[in-house]
Amino acid sequence: MNNKIFAKSVQVISADGQNLGVMPTSQALQMAMDMGLDLVEMNANAPTPIAKIMDYGKFKYEQKKRASEARKNQKTTELKEVWIKPFIEENDLNIKLKKVFEFLTEGNKVKISVMTKGSKKVLARGKDAVPELFARVIETIGERGNLESKSKPDERTKSIIIAPAK
Repeated sequence: MNNKIFAKSVQVISADGQNLGVMPTSQALQMAMDMGLDLVEMNANAPTPIAKIMDYGKFKYEQKKRASEARKNQKTTELKEVWIKPFIEENDLNIKLKKVFEFLTEGNKVKISVMTKGSKKVLARGKDAVPELFARVIETIGERGNLESKSKPDERTKSIIIAPAK
């Protein structure tokens, strides 16, 4: 900006966006000072650096305002977690799923976790109860959400992550 531009010549763009051509940096700086504005280097990597005559303070203010507006309109998705026991009763599962549906309608991802330990880890038939439970949950959720990922089968705490449907 201004006296910190070290190139010998720059391509100058006026405040209204008109290309004024290539000229010595000192001449471009003098032109900017005569207008009461700043000479700002926009692209230093070009063969002839590009500088623009502008009000730098106003430019920074508008840039900050645009960034703030973009942040305000941005929706951040959170990862909510719901814990379920491997042998949960149907009514208890429905209550947990109501909470899952609430999180999904808010636009958040939901992690449904099941901790397996001891005798609860295996059914009498010798099958793991958790995949059956997850299948029931996914079937109940249906079109409201999409299965995003599953935990590894050898982990003690098994979980699935469900993203809201688009």
